[in-house]
Amino acid sequence: MDFTAQPKPATALCGVVSADGKIAYPPGVKEITDKITTDEMIKRLKMVVKTFMDMDQDSEDEKQQYLPLALHLASEFFLRNPNKDVRLLVACCLADIFRIYAPEAPYTSHDKLKDIFLFITRQLKGLEDTKSPQFNRYFYLLENLAWVKSYNICFELEDCNEIFIQLFRTLFSVINNSHNKKVQMHMLDLMSSIIMEGDGVTQELLDSILINLIPAHKNLNKQSFDLAKVLLKRTVQTIEACIANFFNQVLVLGRSSVSDLSEHVFDLIQELFAIDPHLLLSVMPQLEFKLKSNDGEERLAVVRLLAKLFGSKDSDLATQNRPLWQCFLGRNLFLCRFNDIHVPVRLESVKFASHCLMNHPDLAKDLTEYLKVRSHDPEEAIRHDVIVTIITAAKRDLALVNDQLLGFVRERTLDKRWRVRKEAMMGLAQLYKKYCLHGEAGKEAAEKVSWIKDKLLHIYYQNSIDDKLLVEKIFAQYLVPHNLETEERMKCLYYLYASLDPNAVKALNEMWKCQNMLRSHVRELLDLHKQPTSEANCSAMFGKLMTIAKNLPDPGKAQDFVKKFNQVLGDDEKLRSQLELLISPTCSCKQADICVREIARKLANPKQPTNPFLEMVKFLLERIAPVHIDSEAISALVKLMNKSIEGTADDEEEGVSPDTAIRSGLELLKVLSFTHPTSFHSAETYESLLQCLRMEDDKVAEAAIQIFRNTGHKIETDLPQIRSTLIPILHQKAKRGTPHQAKQAVHCIHAIFTNKEVQLAQIFEPLSRSLNADVPEQLITPLVSLGHISMLAPDQFASPMKSVVANFIVKDLLMNDRSTGEKNGKLWSPDEEVSPEVLAKVQAIKLLVRWLLGMKNNQSKSANSTLRLLSAMLVSEGDLTEQKRISKSDMSRLRLAAGSAIMKLAQEPCYHEIITPEQFQLCALVINDECYQVRQIFAQKLHKALVKLLLPLEYMAIFALCAKDPVKERRAHARQCLLKNISIRREYIKQNPMATEKLLSLLPEYVVPYMIHLLAHDPDFTRSQDVDQLRDIKECLWFMLEVLMTKNENNSHAFMKKMAENIKLTRDAQSPDESKTNEDFCNDKSYISEETRVLLLTGKPKPAGVLGAVNKPLSATGRKPYVRSTGTETGSNINVNSELNPSTGNRSREQSSEAAETGVSENEENPVRIISVTPVKNIDPVKNKEINSDQATQGNISSDRGKKRTVTAAGAENIQQKTDEKVDESGPPAPSKPRRGRRPKSESQGNATKNDDLNKPINKGRKRAAVGQESPGGLEAGNAKAPKLQDLAKKAAPAERQIDLQR
Repeated sequence: MDFTAQPKPATALCGVVSADGKIAYPPGVKEITDKITTDEMIKRLKMVVKTFMDMDQDSEDEKQQYLPLALHLASEFFLRNPNKDVRLLVACCLADIFRIYAPEAPYTSHDKLKDIFLFITRQLKGLEDTKSPQFNRYFYLLENLAWVKSYNICFELEDCNEIFIQLFRTLFSVINNSHNKKVQMHMLDLMSSIIMEGDGVTQELLDSILINLIPAHKNLNKQSFDLAKVLLKRTVQTIEACIANFFNQVLVLGRSSVSDLSEHVFDLIQELFAIDPHLLLSVMPQLEFKLKSNDGEERLAVVRLLAKLFGSKDSDLATQNRPLWQCFLGRNLFLCRFNDIHVPVRLESVKFASHCLMNHPDLAKDLTEYLKVRSHDPEEAIRHDVIVTIITAAKRDLALVNDQLLGFVRERTLDKRWRVRKEAMMGLAQLYKKYCLHGEAGKEAAEKVSWIKDKLLHIYYQNSIDDKLLVEKIFAQYLVPHNLETEERMKCLYYLYASLDPNAVKALNEMWKCQNMLRSHVRELLDLHKQPTSEANCSAMFGKLMTIAKNLPDPGKAQDFVKKFNQVLGDDEKLRSQLELLISPTCSCKQADICVREIARKLANPKQPTNPFLEMVKFLLERIAPVHIDSEAISALVKLMNKSIEGTADDEEEGVSPDTAIRSGLELLKVLSFTHPTSFHSAETYESLLQCLRMEDDKVAEAAIQIFRNTGHKIETDLPQIRSTLIPILHQKAKRGTPHQAKQAVHCIHAIFTNKEVQLAQIFEPLSRSLNADVPEQLITPLVSLGHISMLAPDQFASPMKSVVANFIVKDLLMNDRSTGEKNGKLWSPDEEVSPEVLAKVQAIKLLVRWLLGMKNNQSKSANSTLRLLSAMLVSEGDLTEQKRISKSDMSRLRLAAGSAIMKLAQEPCYHEIITPEQFQLCALVINDECYQVRQIFAQKLHKALVKLLLPLEYMAIFALCAKDPVKERRAHARQCLLKNISIRREYIKQNPMATEKLLSLLPEYVVPYMIHLLAHDPDFTRSQDVDQLRDIKECLWFMLEVLMTKNENNSHAFMKKMAENIKLTRDAQSPDESKTNEDFCNDKSYISEETRVLLLTGKPKPAGVLGAVNKPLSATGRKPYVRSTGTETGSNINVNSELNPSTGNRSREQSSEAAETGVSENEENPVRIISVTPVKNIDPVKNKEINSDQATQGNISSDRGKKRTVTAAGAENIQQKTDEKVDESGPPAPSKPRRGRRPKSESQGNATKNDDLNKPINKGRKRAAVGQESPGGLEAGNAKAPKLQDLAKKAAPAERQIDLQR
């Protein structure tokens, strides 16, 4: 029953009255007028209501009878009655009247109808109070109106919209959580009939619905939101066009005035999409238009909206509407917003990715590429949010992120900004703990993130102290949580150490080393507090405080806090005692935790919530507190290792083989024996180590001996049973063990036994008597033991060793070749392929060095003889006997041993003084050896000694020769070594005030004279007018100068310029009387190229890239230039061998001999030409005086020493050049000589030895002009003739002085 049919006029009915002319009332109801009381009126109206409720549409007589009453009830008296009960009863009567008289209403006036419906609408507000006594009548009113659809009568009214808007607003305002579903259903029926049966929905009416979707209204009345939501779902087919028109007006036409909701348009779209996506079928394309807006804020709003639409959990928009998603992507518009110029837009896009990854993992593939781009965004906040996005998704479910996304996080651990690095590192640490330690997603997930532990530890190699501290924190909280029980914690550490890669192991070892070093600094600081106050004590304390501050974040601020902490320590004795207990060797992990809390409690200030001083002290305490290792922990580790030995451990389940677990466990214990030696002192631990000594694994036994060496100082007194068992084992290892075992056994005996002289003699005597050069396999271990014994106990064994050296080592072993090496043409062979005789000779050379290092004096002139022997080995290319029985690879081994031996002796001051200039130069040329591995290992040894300040400063000049290395990685490594050495020396000078007295031997800039002198005597530098040679010299000079001049510290540029000018006015101390040698040092004419002249005077040639010296190939005029690889310069110290050309692997003998004829030797890694060294004189430039002729004679090995023989045709003898040969300066230039370790500048096209990696064209770096283009003098330098030496000497005479290279 409704009023959908058009009502007919009722004028005739209006005149119908009762017979007596009065209004007819139901039986028992008296007349209702304004003259009766309100209570009486209510009583009579209730009876009327009852009568109308009982009537139906079929009662025609009653309808006619009560028509006057119906008209009477619509009078103003009732519609405006002040009593709400009267109004309610009248409204109920009117609603029933509409029901009874449907489809024709008894009221014909449009104004009266409007008043009636507005009156009824106002009464519906009574629905709000469900506890009201009249609520049932209000509900009856609503039910009646909804069932009859009475409001449909209003469609014929001109201003019906006003009635509908009032109705909708009323219903949305009264709905609340106390209403039952029937109330909501009737409201929906009432409103939906108006929407669906009307001609359309006006904007005002639509606003009355949509306003309930706005977040502010939604939060105020959740029920009105639900009502609007259901209403929209029910009327979607009808209302969709109206909604589309609204959004079209606002989004496309920009008419925001059409509605008060225009500013909430994006919130509305989001809510409408959540209600029913069909409501927005015509709206989504309009958003495309907004994505192209020039207004960044507008694009941001659209992106924020679309992100919510696509990323919401229940959204299937991307799958159901693939074209829209494609439009949403960067191939289109939306994901293109990942690259938006507006930063907030890019930020919002990244946040969208987080929800999308978690709610729609199937879309991750589309997002990966865009996240990759944003992970390199110039904005720190965006890179940070990319990390948060990926980590958040991964923590929810690792399957949501692919390996590529995790790779983005991995890259950001090296971000330039600390905030991004920290987020990436902490995120990865949380993933590792969740999936690897706790195993929440099974083995497959653990395997997927197993690389995290290695990556996090690798970050410890970074220079930033913040990175190091964060790695330590991550290790203590995530990799090996310190709050675990001891057994569980050690199990975690045991298997972690066994599964780390070698670089991560080194980083972990370095971390423990740094913590132990800081612990020792704090211990020394406490010792200074115990001493009486003095100026020296205060100075030492200040230096110690500065050292401690360097190990804390923000060292500048840390200095003030450390000073304050030191002052507190001086005033508070209890605090000092707590700190002493914390760093004592016997402190347990539990005690450490208590001490840290106690110290923090004493320093805390309740009135200061954020205390930077306390935070800094906590950093210090966390670094020095032994939170992982104590005696109990070591015992647990030993038990785990015993289980691995017995085969009862869970090694396989942990992904580690038993052998690896045992070996790694011993290595772990060895490292801990350095940092926590006291924790090992127990019979149980030593019994387990003795068991390891008996194992067949050489590495395990070696590590066990070293642990005894580090921790066994009290074995002799406290554990005699262990001592009696250990001694015969050590003797056996020293005599018949591996070389490494022998070394450790000798050192162990020397370290832990009081009668070490007797013990060492029992080893020395039988070994020295049993030496037999005919059985080289049995010589290696005895030579190692004898060498270390003579070094550790020189007073006892120096003299006996002298006869061994003279009669056996030199004459019988080194000067004889008993076997013939394999002629395979290789320059290097793996360790297992080296002949026993060569290995014995290498150990013999080391024995000589150890013997001399033990004596530390040259009273017997043994050092001079040894240096001459080593120099002869270098001159003869490793073939000391020159019988050509030794192979190329064995010669490389011996050259490396000889060069390393000279460098080792130079670390002792008494031997450094007697090393002649020629011997130093021969040693330096090893870094240009023809064999790649020789150059690599020698450079590593050189760097290791320099970085510890063990070698004199002039040895740093050797790195300048690396500019000639044909392998890019070697040049990059040399540059990094220089940077590290220079940094350490400058830092050492800053931190040690007393170092200013030794600036000549410490200041890096003083390497320049040594470098110039070394290059002046480079055997490749034979003619000062040769442009190619000068260019090579320039590259070597700039290789060093560029690193020195990176920062102009203390006006170092001007200092080096003045130094170069002074050098120009000096004579060479090595050859002071030879005018030919000194012509380039004391000239005032252009005898050298203008470019080189500028370099020497200013310290800087024409502008070039920072790595120009590393990247630029050296070339010779008229020859095909050598082209180097284009790989990016590495910033690490890792040595990388260039790849082997496959064509070189199966080279025939004929090809090898052909290579020999052209002067090329085959190196498996890098084929290079053999160097030819010009003769040099044995005069020392590193002293403060010129070497006399007697010293020069003594230093000479032979008349042709210093020459490097060139390989000639097969079977030809090496041609020796005479030292007195002179070059005719007016004649043609001398032919270029092949160089050791330097790539030849031109080779035949068919040369099969070229390395693939070295033949790639150069694509990076600044391209330099040829010599002729760089300066006008460059063209003249090659043809310029030197003036007479007499004239040159006269001009240089006034300013002549000799260069002093060692003050």
